Amino acid sequence: MVTSSMSCGRLAGWISATVLLQILGLWLFVSGFFPVKPTVPGFSGPESYRMPTCEDVLVDERRDLLPDQLAKMYMDLSQIPPAFDRMILMVIDGLPAEFVLGKDGQPPEKSLMEAMPYTQFLLSERRAIAFHAKAAPPTVTMPRLKAMISGAIGGFLDVAFNFNTQAFLDDNLLDQFYQIGWKLVMFGDDTWIKLFPSLFRRYDGVSSFYVKDTVEVDFNVSRHLEVELAANDWKLMILHYLGLDHAGHIAGRHSLLMTSKLKEMDDTIRMIHTHNTLNGDDDGRRTLLVVVSDHGMTERGNHGGSSYEETDSLALFADLWSESLVYAPNMHNEVFQVDVASTLALLFGVPIPKNNVGVLLIEAFNSLTDEHKLRALELNSWQLLRLLQVHLPHLLCRDLREGARSGQVLQSNEYFDNIEEKLHHLYSKAKAAHTLWKLSERDSSGRSENSTNSYNAVASYYDFLRYGSEWLSHRATDKPMKLIFSGVVLLLLSSVLLFYLLFLQFKDHGTERKFGSALKNCSYVWHLDETFVSLGTFLHIFSLGASSMVEEEQYTWHFLSSTLCLILFYMTMVSFLKEQKTVSVEMKETKLDLHQSQITHISAATYTTRVILMKPLHTYFQKYSLLIVLICGRILRGWHQGGVNWVHLPDISKWLEQASSSCMKALEITSLLLVIMLSLFALSLLKSRTRYVLIASFGIVVLGFLVLLHIIENQPVNRSTSIAQIFYFNFGILVFGTFVLPPWILPLNFQEHTLLMKKSSNSHSSAVKTDGVLMGIQDSLYLVGVMYASSWCLLQLLLQQPVNAIPMLLIFVQTMACIIYFSASGHHRQLVEVAAVYFLGMAGHFYLGNSNTLATIDVAGAFIGISSYSMVFPSILMFIITFSSPILSYLSMLVCISTKDIVSLSLPERPDLSQLLKLMIAFPCLLPLVLNSSVLTTFTLILLVMRNHLFVWSVFSPKYLYVCAGTLSVYIGLYVVAVTVVYTCTVFFFRAKLLKFGNS
Repeated sequence: MVTSSMSCGRLAGWISATVLLQILGLWLFVSGFFPVKPTVPGFSGPESYRMPTCEDVLVDERRDLLPDQLAKMYMDLSQIPPAFDRMILMVIDGLPAEFVLGKDGQPPEKSLMEAMPYTQFLLSERRAIAFHAKAAPPTVTMPRLKAMISGAIGGFLDVAFNFNTQAFLDDNLLDQFYQIGWKLVMFGDDTWIKLFPSLFRRYDGVSSFYVKDTVEVDFNVSRHLEVELAANDWKLMILHYLGLDHAGHIAGRHSLLMTSKLKEMDDTIRMIHTHNTLNGDDDGRRTLLVVVSDHGMTERGNHGGSSYEETDSLALFADLWSESLVYAPNMHNEVFQVDVASTLALLFGVPIPKNNVGVLLIEAFNSLTDEHKLRALELNSWQLLRLLQVHLPHLLCRDLREGARSGQVLQSNEYFDNIEEKLHHLYSKAKAAHTLWKLSERDSSGRSENSTNSYNAVASYYDFLRYGSEWLSHRATDKPMKLIFSGVVLLLLSSVLLFYLLFLQFKDHGTERKFGSALKNCSYVWHLDETFVSLGTFLHIFSLGASSMVEEEQYTWHFLSSTLCLILFYMTMVSFLKEQKTVSVEMKETKLDLHQSQITHISAATYTTRVILMKPLHTYFQKYSLLIVLICGRILRGWHQGGVNWVHLPDISKWLEQASSSCMKALEITSLLLVIMLSLFALSLLKSRTRYVLIASFGIVVLGFLVLLHIIENQPVNRSTSIAQIFYFNFGILVFGTFVLPPWILPLNFQEHTLLMKKSSNSHSSAVKTDGVLMGIQDSLYLVGVMYASSWCLLQLLLQQPVNAIPMLLIFVQTMACIIYFSASGHHRQLVEVAAVYFLGMAGHFYLGNSNTLATIDVAGAFIGISSYSMVFPSILMFIITFSSPILSYLSMLVCISTKDIVSLSLPERPDLSQLLKLMIAFPCLLPLVLNSSVLTTFTLILLVMRNHLFVWSVFSPKYLYVCAGTLSVYIGLYVVAVTVVYTCTVFFFRAKLLKFGNS
């Protein structure tokens, strides 16, 4: 049973249990809400060429057939003559379709057209057809490749599996080709090898995650082309080029690297297309060239989200003419990425994969007759009906042939009670139109009527296919609600416990004693800032229920942090005016005392006057600290135009990115030098610890020098990588040494109390020793806190994009200025102090250009110092870069703790380590947990309520991933703070006991 007064050990136990409860609840909810999307097991076979029935009995008819026999059977059953014998699938990673096809009916920019002249020639001469193939989020490579080869849309958490690709076991085109005897070769992104570890006859893979490389990754592919184009032992060749995507990650969508990579890709397309193999070899075999991209990219070259720039991928088919009329009104050059799978399957005579939700691109069949086109649409409809049957078991139990028998086209304005009736109607209408065309085809005299019937049949099939496809694509998977609700209950329980533990801290006698005088002196002002912290927290929580506020969350944190600073500034000015009045009164009283006292008392009166005159100086100090916080916040607010809706607007970062590289380097070096100077200044405040300060300062200077070398040495890559690796090694040594050594080497401050200890009683001696221990703890925590914060900022200057160097400096200045303000102020409860630092950390997260979309994650920085492929270390660096500002705020809590007058917290009778630890770290660790828990639990409930919302996967789910990762950053940051304080206090108390034992 939790009581209102508990020891530090019990409090730590309850907090740990609550955190474990929260982790368990989060795991249950995520497992239930984001399951791996269920798929239909098995592979499509001959049954794909028969109309499905209510009770299909699937019998594997392929087990006794050789690959050649199976291929011939498929060809006979499909009744569609294959136009091509081989295929080259060229994947240009990250290529936006806008670069090739333009946007909104307008051609691409002149520079882009000039970069790809041969591709533009193919399109203008109708020797190729191309589409804007919309990719589904998350727009990362692995799930997008799955979508193109299987036609299925994977689960949202595929974004996580993208970094740890496993073998793909679902029905897909590559396995279908392999089963009919095709030989496959692959060169490029090794994601293909991980997805299909045993299919390729020859392959040469490169890592897709080492984004610093834009040359070798493409050269490694192209060097095989000449030999492979001349070879005749393969049927499918996959070429996956990564250089363009890497160029985007490094320098953005409009970098100079982009034009050269586009020219290189165009030369590759020219080389392939002009080769004899593509136009037919000696045996008359023709090869189809398919050029696709897995996703697009944002202005900064990133991807992962759901914006138009990220989902705009390309699908280009070379040597497929497009001279026939467009059949259906909903058919245009904007299609879906999943449509590629069904199109290629029907072009090459293999069954459409079972889980395909795509619709064939009818323009790819323009060289075929109307009969073959309608047959392809019929096969696509049968495959989709079988998939719909999994979700709607009674759909096929209706008489789908009724409309076909009647030969009448049903009316489309009929009202439908449910989805089954709607799908039944659309399919019946398509079958009826198809039957009508067959009847008119027999009458050769009515060619005009036959053409109209063909148009109606194609349009009707497309109505059914698109409606069924969209319903399957947007339908939420069946979620285990018991698992989800169990997770929600545990999260709610953990939040309630954390709130209760925080409430008990307010009732704690020691805390009330500490702040009792402040409450009496300025109760109204105290209520103002604390009330805003509480209301601001609830305001942020409630804003998360709106998708637009989630997209633009940076405005919420900017408002909270800046408004809280303004309130504190107002409180400081009120306090200043009160102190001015007090000074005037006390000065008058002092002058009166001087006239009435003897001359021997003048010295004491002069000292009193100096103390009185020093009071306003503290107010000026606080005021200027807050002004620094506000000015830095305003500059940071204009640095990145973050979010989603206004990201295109100009800001400081866009202006700097257009500046010269020398200007950017100058800003990086300036930021680095200022961070080092501020760190050394903060360390120098420990004036009585000069020897230890010099050692710590030397470590900071060494790290800074390595960052400076890294900034200067951008080329060659190997040397820059070595510098980063040396930095990581020194960073680890310095942080570990900072954690371990100070509590053992800093003195206990007994020297000035020696005479007192000899002349005092035992109880007084104990109190003096305790004060000495606490002064040593204070110095040690200050030293460790400054070193943690400084080293962390230097690490960020190494990892962050160059344009974020100044923001990182300003965030560091903001945090330190805020701590200085509270260290000089005694009018605020620790609740406000910790909340202010927390608010600044969260605001800084968005000041660095982060948002709630996956596209703003910095992938390039995660590979600084990585010389070979590794997934663990880059993932850690990616996390460090993304949550750099919040973690800095947590680490800075050590400086906050050390600036308090902790000597006054000790018990007068004897040292009490447990009570000291509780008073030092209860609020700094508990309050961030409570604030984060409130957001985590509330947004979990919001996500559950919004599970059928239109933006659940594009807005709410990415934000939830950020909330989960942010929760991890809270755990890590506060764990470091708690362990450091416990270790430091324990060592000093242990040394005090040893010293006492030695003296006795």
